[in-house]
Amino acid sequence: MKLRLGLSTCPNDTFAFHAILERKIDLRGLEFEAELLDVQALNDGLFADRYDVSKASFHAALLLADRYGVLPAGSALGFGVGPLIVAARDGIGPSPEARVLCPGPTTTATLLYRCLHPDSPRIEHAVFSDIGPALHRDAADLGVLIHEGRLTYRRDGLRLVEDLGASFERLARAPVPLGGVVARLDLPAGTAETMTAVLRDSIAYAAEHREEVLVTIQRYAQELGEDVIWPYVALYVTEHTVDLGDEGARALQVLEQTGREAAALPAGLPRLRILA
Repeated sequence: MKLRLGLSTCPNDTFAFHAILERKIDLRGLEFEAELLDVQALNDGLFADRYDVSKASFHAALLLADRYGVLPAGSALGFGVGPLIVAARDGIGPSPEARVLCPGPTTTATLLYRCLHPDSPRIEHAVFSDIGPALHRDAADLGVLIHEGRLTYRRDGLRLVEDLGASFERLARAPVPLGGVVARLDLPAGTAETMTAVLRDSIAYAAEHREEVLVTIQRYAQELGEDVIWPYVALYVTEHTVDLGDEGARALQVLEQTGREAAALPAGLPRLRILA
């Protein structure tokens, strides 16, 4: 069975999916037509029904709960991994007047910002890697950083304003759920279970073949050296990536509830299902 697969170019995803992309493991009868893109582009593709299985921001997954469910493997969540609000100058914070750059309208970073700062309406969007340079050009006052920006913002001359992930953790008393692998609800019976097993095999393979996997990671994250790549992988590939578990399921429920209470999610959405 051939599946249209979307995944991001971030090191945690290329780490987890390396053995699938390079056919290093038994794919259990599945074939993949893969596309690697920025996470907001993947979210857009899901809304356009372009993928059968894809990495997605949990914000997008919540909005698409009538069509997609979350696999119990492949997620990025935890404590100390959330998006950061940064600035290029001192003395700037979230306010109704602040110009804010977020990494996409359906990213979890944007959902968290809207939940925690509902009185800050001047939000625009840019590809995550363009946010830091935009702040230095004074094209915005604040930026919400995700991915490797969390590790490199000081090196890039930016100042921390707020750790949005830590703010959510204190509010929710749960790890912050960032993104996961979603699958269409109308796939043939057993497909989600098979995909979950293949992905877990791929993660296990990556853990045992780090030097081989590094080649794939650097192919898609060419600007990153090993000094950033391996801390990044360690931050975002955790036990929850192998199994979302009860804690991960609760974190998703809290994110959904927080989004509804802040009116950052539309009313009437079905609950997001965890598959397999």
